[in-house]
Amino acid sequence: MTLKSSLAIAAGKSSYWFLHNFMHGGTSLPGKITLSIDPDVLRDLAKNYEIVIITGTNGKTLTTALTVKVLQAKYGNILTNPSGSNMKQGIVTAFLTNKKRKNGKKIAVLETDEANVPIISEYIRPAAFVLTNLFRDQMDRYGEIYTTYEKILKGIRMHPKATVIANGDAPIFNSKELPNPLIYYGFDHQDDQEQMAPANTDGLLCPKCQHILHFKNLVYSNLGKYYCPNCGFKRPTLQYRVNKLSKQTPQSSTFEIDGHEMTIHIGGTYNIYNALAAYTIGAFLGVEPKKAVQALSDPDSKVFGRQEVINVNGKEVTLILVKNPVGLDQVLQMVKSDQEPFSLAILLNANYADGIDTSWIWDGRFEDLPFDRIPAVLTGGERYKDITFRLRVAGVPEKNFEQEEDLETVLKKIKAMPTKHVYVLATYTAVLQLRKMLAQQGYIKGGMD
Repeated sequence: MTLKSSLAIAAGKSSYWFLHNFMHGGTSLPGKITLSIDPDVLRDLAKNYEIVIITGTNGKTLTTALTVKVLQAKYGNILTNPSGSNMKQGIVTAFLTNKKRKNGKKIAVLETDEANVPIISEYIRPAAFVLTNLFRDQMDRYGEIYTTYEKILKGIRMHPKATVIANGDAPIFNSKELPNPLIYYGFDHQDDQEQMAPANTDGLLCPKCQHILHFKNLVYSNLGKYYCPNCGFKRPTLQYRVNKLSKQTPQSSTFEIDGHEMTIHIGGTYNIYNALAAYTIGAFLGVEPKKAVQALSDPDSKVFGRQEVINVNGKEVTLILVKNPVGLDQVLQMVKSDQEPFSLAILLNANYADGIDTSWIWDGRFEDLPFDRIPAVLTGGERYKDITFRLRVAGVPEKNFEQEEDLETVLKKIKAMPTKHVYVLATYTAVLQLRKMLAQQGYIKGGMD
């Protein structure tokens, strides 16, 4: 290690100590300080670690958290970036603050922003790249899904011996030839039935001949058992699969992976994909199925802002991050499955971290919500007028509808909502702002910076 690296690491650790103890934060600034002194410091920090990079549009944070739970069942302490700070500076902070192990395998599981995969890959040697899915997201920053995938591939191509663990139900992950070892996971829980995805779904053209893909099984969006009737392109063989889907509620899902039944204590089909990815990573690193099932079934597998259930004066307030059309639509499908009356708040910001283009809210099927069972609907955030207009078009009854830009007032109104279940759908910076208020009022232990 060079003198410059040593100084950079010392400065970073000192800044983290101060921020953590006196400012109750510090997930990215210590990394920024460290990198300002030594831009190449990650190369030294990541030495001797077996590293798993997890990337994709949706599910990175929860997949990372579940993977850590699975690996801890065998290996104990796992280095990770649990707050979702997934750019270079956040990953450097994760290494700076990790408690070093004297013995045993050193493993790092890193959630990585898609555009940062090639940046991080210059400095580390991953054992595996995990690809969750690719959907349109923050198009002002990423562009179309094919552009985003090329960014990810740039990082993967630096490490041709690293194993690629990919969602086999996503056609894009089977569209390019790679020299890497490949492991695919996906859904095989229904008998084959010929079908096609809705016309406005992304990624429906065959990457080989540009014909429209057909499906023998469709899970959601363009994920499923796809094939091209024109050239024969089809879903690859799955090594790990969901073979049975038993029960789903907004709070939990019971299913089987290769005959092993488990219940995860979080709703949504998309979160079953996240659990399947974590199970697959565990199998890749030698975790026994029984231990993986126990870890995934742990009711304490919670992740900040990603379907986090917070007790607010006796109400079960579920805080859910929404940020793109497919993710929003899947959250709405999950929320509407609640059989009890529930209240709904939607908080829309449009800062850089959220994506400054808010047009994606028009792709969510708000019209399908059971407004007869939703006695209170609230819109808020910096772009509350946009989401208010969208919900008015969707048919929210005016007698049940309120709007409020100020989040402090939003929180007061949430506390006054008439139902036990309250779902709060919020963009990234709105999640951070709301959590900070909840932390200041003692409802959670701490906010995130």
